Amino acid sequence: MKTIKVNIVTPDGPVSETDAEMVIAATEFGEIGVLPGHIAMVAPLQIGALRLKNGSSTVNVAVHGGFIEVRPDVVTILAQSAELAENIDIARAKLAAKRAEEALKAKNNDVEAKLAELHLRRAITRIKVYEMR
Repeated sequence: MKTIKVNIVTPDGPVSETDAEMVIAATEFGEIGVLPGHIAMVAPLQIGALRLKNGSSTVNVAVHGGFIEVRPDVVTILAQSAELAENIDIARAKLAAKRAEEALKAKNNDVEAKLAELHLRRAITRIKVYEMR
């Protein structure tokens, strides 16, 4: 089956360079699936799981915002941060979720509440992606 090159890049540098038969990403407009030869497009990403499918295997990546750029032969993920499922420290992710929940309960103002909610979403995404592996 044909594949498409996938590059995942963060401000800290490349996270992954691989090939996939299908890329599934959570965008601000909903979940999209990208196959080789897809029409060129750019879309903002939500905090969520990125799935790279090859036959019966799937590589899961926790992506925290950014953009997906699709060209017929290459998909580039420009993420604020991204972690492969096997690199996620689950204890750290659970601790971050607990801290974010506590911060949400103790919210002092709207800005702190929004930040705590963002941290909680990121932690939950990391936990879910870890469990998908």
